[in-house]
Amino acid sequence: MNRGVLYGVVAYLMWGFFPIYFKALQIVPSLQIMFHRVVWSFLFVMVLILLRRDWTRFRDSIVKPRILLVYLMSASLLAVNWLIYIYGINSGQIVETSLGYFINPLLSVALGVIFLRERLRAMQWVPVGLVALAVLYLTLQYGSLPWIALALAFSFGMYGLIKKVAPLGSLHGLSLETGILFIPAVLYLLYAESQAHGSFGNLGWNITLLLAFSGVLTALPLLLFARSARIIPLTLLGILQYIAPTVQFLLGVFLYQEPFTLTLLVGFAIIWLALLIFALEGIYYRRKTTIAMPATQL
Repeated sequence: MNRGVLYGVVAYLMWGFFPIYFKALQIVPSLQIMFHRVVWSFLFVMVLILLRRDWTRFRDSIVKPRILLVYLMSASLLAVNWLIYIYGINSGQIVETSLGYFINPLLSVALGVIFLRERLRAMQWVPVGLVALAVLYLTLQYGSLPWIALALAFSFGMYGLIKKVAPLGSLHGLSLETGILFIPAVLYLLYAESQAHGSFGNLGWNITLLLAFSGVLTALPLLLFARSARIIPLTLLGILQYIAPTVQFLLGVFLYQEPFTLTLLVGFAIIWLALLIFALEGIYYRRKTTIAMPATQL
């Protein structure tokens, strides 16, 4: 297997199986889990930077106000995404969290049109419209928006949009994002300890180790993903991204036996149809472009 494909598959499988890990931390409040992810992720990536003797270049790049502003926005979106994701898992709504990440790719396309003035081909509007139809259908059937799915899709979509124009590489970017959140995270965790609500060291060694290891678990797939993106085509990476929500969906339905009603089935079916149309249209367009290139060069 191509190394880039292997890195991508491993990254998306890790993200897909995240629910099992965070379910094991269900006794810990979601906000504490999120801030522990921040603290331990920051410490882990800083160790990597020091081992790579990359501290000077990292330090020089983060003193510019424009860079700090960009990463303040991305850090805020990342924190929101992590918090809602953990809450969704530990409140028994893994299926809805997977829905958010099925929606995300097509939402990212729409954000590209709105903010980056990218243009969609005629057939690409069809899957975008189908996703909007699916969200409307689920809203009307349930009487409320599927807010967890939409919040995850929008927060990660906006995060991806900012990262697309952000100036730092993946390791330096994640270091700065978690660094921005590090002090608020430490202050909150110390406050929780002072109020006897802290979980670290108070709920058994297994919970303590899981919280500490959440940093490696958070940073490793992000770094594998970044490495994969440098090696394989973006189109192939786009196909691999459906591994994570598919695994999450299967875990929610079959392992944790969350209800999968007819309403959800119809909503998911519309979104899966949209993703299929989007993928097939992309394959057709690339083949058409490849065939046309020699004639153009003549």
